[in-house]
Amino acid sequence: MVGADGIEPLSAARPEDEDDCGILHIDMDAFFASVEELEHPEVRGRPVIVGGTGPRGVVSSANYLARTFGVHSAMPMVRALRMCPDAVVFPPDGAAYRQVSEAVMDVFRSVTPEVEPLSLDEAFLDVSGARRRLGGAVRIAEHIRERVRTEQRLTCSVGIASTKFAAKLASTRCKPDGLLLVPTRNVASFLEPMPVGALAGVGEKTERSLARLGLRTVGDVARVPRDTLRAELGRALGEQLADLSRGNDPRRVVPSSPDKSIGAEETFPSDVDDPAAIRRELLRLSEKTARRLRASGQVGRTVVVKLRRADFTTVTRSRTLPDPTDVARDISAVARELYAAAGMDRVRLRLVGVRIEGVMPASEAHHQPTLDEPERGWRDAERVMDAVAERFGNGALRPASLAERRDDEA
Repeated sequence: MVGADGIEPLSAARPEDEDDCGILHIDMDAFFASVEELEHPEVRGRPVIVGGTGPRGVVSSANYLARTFGVHSAMPMVRALRMCPDAVVFPPDGAAYRQVSEAVMDVFRSVTPEVEPLSLDEAFLDVSGARRRLGGAVRIAEHIRERVRTEQRLTCSVGIASTKFAAKLASTRCKPDGLLLVPTRNVASFLEPMPVGALAGVGEKTERSLARLGLRTVGDVARVPRDTLRAELGRALGEQLADLSRGNDPRRVVPSSPDKSIGAEETFPSDVDDPAAIRRELLRLSEKTARRLRASGQVGRTVVVKLRRADFTTVTRSRTLPDPTDVARDISAVARELYAAAGMDRVRLRLVGVRIEGVMPASEAHHQPTLDEPERGWRDAERVMDAVAERFGNGALRPASLAERRDDEA
């Protein structure tokens, strides 16, 4: 049953409702503030604001607790701290946000190459081509949300629809940590009650122009003849608002070039100084990185290991391989050698990461086999592991040294 606001419970959706809903809009929840909470777990449960602290500083992000005090992005920091004087304020850490964003986008691209990033924390995905492999759009969205949660310890909200416009509005409506499907049959009732400001292209000036016509909701705009909108707003904007208000949005997802690196990292629940445990974690992260490379049809040449001490200082080490690879055995061997060479045995670590840089399509990589190289080797074995994982879950088949790990850590 559809509610007054046009939203239908996900449990009430029919299988056929997903048939033409192949577009996802994924928006990370309070992204910058959430990354800071991961880096500084001692501030959990407190209002957190990210932004400049000078006289002209503005809020870049605020966690949901800070938002209950009225704090929002683009607000002057002085005003935000008057409204929420107990907030913890962090200056923006662009490098950290970009690194986490890359990992999140890697998750998206492991599902479909049709990914259009809009910023560090949001993207459109067209999952139409992934349905045969992964199931319907809702199942794919749930899969992505779970991976982001388990791999990055962050939450995201996902809107699903047949158009970019409806999908983006859906993700906004279900925040935080939500999922909302807007079937095509429900788009009109979903849009009807929304304020005209929800329409792309409507700023303060346009909103005043629409108000002069007595148009305050998207439904109001949809009932106005196109000629009236064109005459009042100009041909281009009038046509755009006429289409959007009726749920028409012909824009396609336009993939951008994938990042030139793919990787994974893990923040330990408590600091770890056992070299065997760290080597085991590097193997697990190498497995994950290799799996993502193969899923995206890519290989890479440079292995990078990230080691973050308990005091938050970070060390990175890298080595370039003679040939590009997507084989976990190759990646993990180098990763563990880099860890050993870093001289950090018995140093307490809070985070480790493995990345592959110099990524390229596997079809463009040249590999010169050696005389003693078997015709079929580790790459084939790991592809079998991929197939098993896709059917039975990531923990179904793994290296013996990881067998003692829990399934939810795969």
